[in-house]
This record gives sequence, structure tokens and C-alpha cells, in this order.
Amino acid sequence: MAAHERTAGKLARRPAFSYRADPSVPAFPDDDPVIVYDGVCVLCSRSMRIIARGDHNRRFRFLSAQSPKGQALFRHYGLDPVEFETVLLIENGRAYGKLDMITRVAGQLGGYYRSLSALRVMRLLPGRCQDWCYDRIAKNRYSLFGRSDVCIAADPSWRDRVID
Repeated sequence: MAAHERTAGKLARRPAFSYRADPSVPAFPDDDPVIVYDGVCVLCSRSMRIIARGDHNRRFRFLSAQSPKGQALFRHYGLDPVEFETVLLIENGRAYGKLDMITRVAGQLGGYYRSLSALRVMRLLPGRCQDWCYDRIAKNRYSLFGRSDVCIAADPSWRDRVID
């Protein structure tokens, strides 16, 4: 693969539930989709609140990338466990990142949240262009939206879906 391998390629190479066989990844409940997000990023934390609010079936669980489990999952998938180049979605044992993650989650939410799945039109762009668009926001998220010194606490209405 190229020196700058696309995130989608890194994630797709792993068989479903491969993290279960990795002794460095602590066990976690994976019977429902799990979103691994940057817990100090204001944009990421607000996005998780939006997802939790739109998830009327209460399917999604949330895991901070700064936690031991989050760090282990990033390392397992060959992603930087410090810079967090993407938010991860673990669904049916498979990992999705960047635009794939956004459109998969948006497609499962109800109401107007589903409109975000319209981003699928970006799938017509070559993979590198998709990543470039996502990366522009991801690399500037702290300066654009802010950063907290500690992981932002989950709203009490969805705290029970946060994996520690």
C-alpha cells in the first residue's frame, strides 16, 4: 500500500471482531454499535450528544479515545492513538472511520439527523479527496471548535451508554 494508506484501507484489512483476539484490547460490549471519539474535542463531544439525541432506539454506545480501550482500539487498527485522525464506529465487529463512519451513523438515526447521510454523494469523489475533506476539519478541530483539558462528561440522559 502507499506510504499514506487511506484509513478505510487500514480498517477494512482487519477481519470482523479481530480486536477480540488481540490481547492488548480490553473486552468491551460490542453487541451494539460503539463510537470511539476524541473526548477532549468540543466538536466530537457535541457530535456525540447529537447522535445520542437522535438515536431513539438507544443502540449506539460511546467510548472515549483517551480511555485504555479507546487507545487499544486505535493501536489495533494501526491508527495514531494520540492525534485521532478519525472517529471510529465499531459495528458488527467491523471498524469504519471518516466519511464512512458519518454516513453509516447518520443513516441509522431518525428525523432530520438522517439528512447527514446525504454526505454519501461525496462517495462519488476519489477516496483521497474524501479523506482530504474530512482531514481539513479533523486537523483544525481544536482551533475551530475548542478543546477541553479533560474528557467532557456525558449528558446524564445517555451516560448509561458510555463505556468506561
